[in-house]
Amino acid sequence: MLCFGLAQLNYGLSPLHLHLFGGGLLLVFGALRLPPAMGLLLACLGGLLCDAGSPLPFGTQLVLFAVAHTFIRRARPHLDTRHTPTLLLVSLLTNAALYLALTFFLIQREPIIARAAPRLLLDLLLSEGLVALIAPWFFALQGKLLALARLAAGSTTPSDTFHNRR
Repeated sequence: MLCFGLAQLNYGLSPLHLHLFGGGLLLVFGALRLPPAMGLLLACLGGLLCDAGSPLPFGTQLVLFAVAHTFIRRARPHLDTRHTPTLLLVSLLTNAALYLALTFFLIQREPIIARAAPRLLLDLLLSEGLVALIAPWFFALQGKLLALARLAAGSTTPSDTFHNRR
């Protein structure tokens, strides 16, 4: 849902030559609140979904999302994963890191893109603003969907679906 919403927003912003990126939101909840294998699977699927409309070689975002997921999982014991501000901060940092990595790959492929550095910086700032704006809603939605999935499966303990153990 997030990818399709961002695609529609980017389509609407295309006359202004703006592009918003929200890949950090796709990773954080799964990396911090799901079991490692399930979170990595979701990160890889999110990377493939983002790869579908990307000018980069297919699989680039899959690899970047998997690496970012691994870094977030490694930092998980040091984070308070139960609170939204922590999730928001991690998603902002992850989103910026992924955006910069993807921009670097694009510049390596087409050096002329480096001339658009001010616009790329504006895109990054607007993307971070969008992530900060919608992240609390998105995390609440994911939490409610996981709780519904737990109820539908007949589970009574939260750790069956997601867990905050350190």
